[in-house]
Amino acid sequence: MRLTLFTDFALRALMRLAGEPTRSFATSEIAAEFGISRNHLAKVVRNLADSGFITTQRGAGGGFTLARPPQAITLGQVVRALENGQVVECFRADGGACVLTPRCRLKGKLAAAREAFLRELDATTLADCAYPARPKAVKPI
Repeated sequence: MRLTLFTDFALRALMRLAGEPTRSFATSEIAAEFGISRNHLAKVVRNLADSGFITTQRGAGGGFTLARPPQAITLGQVVRALENGQVVECFRADGGACVLTPRCRLKGKLAAAREAFLRELDATTLADCAYPARPKAVKPI
């Protein structure tokens, strides 16, 4: 299963927050650290807040933080919230337009593979893959 770039950015941001769970981060800071678009990351942050993974605060001294401890958020929860789970066309709500649908033997196998993928992500928390802060440069004496 291939995750969208949107979900990739969300996981990176959450992993960074998990590295310093009590700290508030600015969107521009995370974007610069990972070399990603600030505007795109702002959309990701909005979605993560709407999904209950982070809290945001506007204005001076604002930013975003984890809404729950990193041990309480699994990668599976995040992926389910951000991805639509449509590995193939026939997984769409309307069933898609695949001509094989009436007698297809692949859909069940792909559904099982998707569930195995998500089960593995359910077993991994943000705490398990927290991205640590960069070490601060030490000035020579």
